[in-house]
Amino acid sequence: MSNLSDQITQFRNMVQNDPENELGHYRLGQLLMQDNQHSEAAESFRQTVGISPQFSKAYQLLGEALVKAGKNDEAILALTDGFKKADERGDLMPRDAMGKLLKEIGAEVPSFAKTEKTQNLPDGPGGFSCKRPGCLLGNRASRVEIPPMNDELGTQIMENICAGCWSGWLKDYSVKVINELRLNLSDEKHYLEYDRHMREYLGLEMDKTPKI
Repeated sequence: MSNLSDQITQFRNMVQNDPENELGHYRLGQLLMQDNQHSEAAESFRQTVGISPQFSKAYQLLGEALVKAGKNDEAILALTDGFKKADERGDLMPRDAMGKLLKEIGAEVPSFAKTEKTQNLPDGPGGFSCKRPGCLLGNRASRVEIPPMNDELGTQIMENICAGCWSGWLKDYSVKVINELRLNLSDEKHYLEYDRHMREYLGLEMDKTPKI
């Protein structure tokens, strides 16, 4: 793929053309942080959580960007809000990361509101609890019936991601990523870029990215 400056330009264009593209704002924020443009990165993450208020990882990065920009008061508000949302959803990794950052900047960490009762809520009508940060269906979702790929990632998706979120990626966001970034999936570098965006959208770990 292109260098950092070119990627930033690509994603600026993406969110200008599609202001409701949460993934575009999220990725732009990540790139701006890499370029040490922390205040601008924070604004991108604000856009992300404005579109997807349940996207707990975006709250974490928003807080990190604000701290690096020297805006601790704003960071405390964002991290506190994000901590509570992550706790309610059971998004433990971003919740704990936000709690740690709050401690580091001398702020109070909210108490855990997630009780055993809420942790063990039965599945809703769909019979499946989606683990994707930002999924509004939660435990009312329907599962993916078969693994979409014949590998570990396909199993992860079937076990953790609801049919609605998978369909949202496949029919909407993946098309945007391919078109906006002009990806050729027969090219290994382009495929890995596509794969990274998919994992970010679905909230899956990035350390076992498959190669073609």
